[in-house]
Parts: sequence; C-alpha cells; structure tokens
Amino acid sequence: MTGSDLKVGTPVRDALEGAVTAIGAAGCETPALDAEVLLAHALGVRRERLLLEGELVVEGPAVRVFQDAVRRRSRDREPVAYIVGRRAFRRLDVPVDRRALIPRAETELLVETGLRLESGASVLDLGTGSGAVALALKDERPDLDVVGSDVDERALELARANGLRLGLQVRWVHANLLAGVPEEFDALLCNPPYVAEHERRELAPEILRHEPPGALFAGPDGLAVIRMLLAQVAERRDLGVVALEMGAGQAEAVAELMRASGVRAVQAERDLAGIARVLVGKR
Repeated sequence: MTGSDLKVGTPVRDALEGAVTAIGAAGCETPALDAEVLLAHALGVRRERLLLEGELVVEGPAVRVFQDAVRRRSRDREPVAYIVGRRAFRRLDVPVDRRALIPRAETELLVETGLRLESGASVLDLGTGSGAVALALKDERPDLDVVGSDVDERALELARANGLRLGLQVRWVHANLLAGVPEEFDALLCNPPYVAEHERRELAPEILRHEPPGALFAGPDGLAVIRMLLAQVAERRDLGVVALEMGAGQAEAVAELMRASGVRAVQAERDLAGIARVLVGKR
C-alpha cells in the first residue's frame, strides 16, 4: 500500500507502512519519522498517539490530507516543515513557509549566545527570516529588547505574523544588513547566507527546490554577505557582541574577517556534529 492508494478506515500501522515505503523510495533520509509526523498532522493528534493507540484508523478528510502530504514529500521532496506549516525551535512551534528558511537545530546556538547577555540588553537578530531566533530569545529572556530585521519584506511578513501568533513582543525592521538600522544594539545575532555557489549541486532537493535561494547563497566562497556585514560592523562601535552562523570549514576565514572589523576575543561554538557553526566575538 502506498500513500496514493490509501483507503478510508485503513489502520494507522498500515498507512504508515505504505508511506514509509513511498518516502524512502524517493531518497528521503528519515522516511519513518517523516511518515509519522505527516500522519499525526493529518489526524490532528500528537505523534506519540500513533505508536500508543493501535486502534486508530485513517478516515474522513484525513485520508486526502495524508495522501497529499505523502505525495508532496515523496514526489516533490518538499520539506516536512513546509507541509505541516511549522517547525519546533527551542520551546516554540514556529510557523514556517517558503518565504523563509526552515529553522535548524544548529541555529539554536545563536539563541544560546543571546541568553548569556546581561539583563535588559538590546539585541538585533539580523536576517531574521521566520523570526525564530528573535522569538525564541524573547520567549526565554523577556527582559531583553529584541529586534528582528530582514531585507526580504515577505519574510518580515511571516516574522510579524509569528510574533503576533505567539504573543511575543519583538520589533521588526526592514533593512539591508545594518544599512537603515539607525539605533544602537548591545549584541548582533545573525544567520546569514553562507553557501558557496559551487556547492549548489551538493544540496539536497528539499533545500534547493523549496527554500529561498536569497537566504542560502553568498557568492563564490559563501562569504560575500558576511564580508559586507562585517564591513558595516566595523563602523558600529556600539556593538559589544557579534555572533555569526557559518558553514563547515569557514571558521578560520570568518574569524579573520571579524578581527579585521574590530571584533576580538572570537570563540567558536560547535554544533552536535562537532562542527564550528557559530563564531562569537566581543569588543
């Protein structure tokens, strides 16, 4: 049984088996997890119920919803987060769609940097996208003055809506990097585009086909945006902390650029794979 021939009243176990087969055959890395998340979404239940309640069946509108979800995942390789419309990030379920990158676990390192700031500090989440970093930081440190900025108006629309939906008081600013951001901040957090153009062919279809390219690619070596940003940081002596996410193997080059901009005491924060993923510098 595949997702396309699912029948009304199919037991959850059988529905999952067919979906795992279809999703796995498409080359997706986590077919079982994907199938469970998509079926839980279609049924409107928590994923744990699929495993604990053997009497559950797929019926009513959930049949078509699940069929469509499996098709989008297996045929189009659409990311699960875009299909279900949300992504878990820190303590939040952040609504996401194709206007912004899907928040990654490694980007939580930026939030952790913000959590170490002094009480009442002002923080700019530059290139906020869905607003995940800014909103998670405000959620865990309501004392901070948090602003999210982005050059993409459509991404900002998503971030603003997420702030309202989650009831978190973050201010949103339309700006190209630091240009047009007149106020001073104690800290800058940023997940910039950092994928080199020659790496385009190495990206998974989920990323290349569906996520916004303007938030991914940054010139021949992936550092074009970081160079422009740090040139602006050099003129902003108010910034006490600068934290930048980066790609694997970019730490040394980014650290040099940070020091050249006047940011010292640069330290690398490593992700769960042991990769130097975020550089934190202080003046």
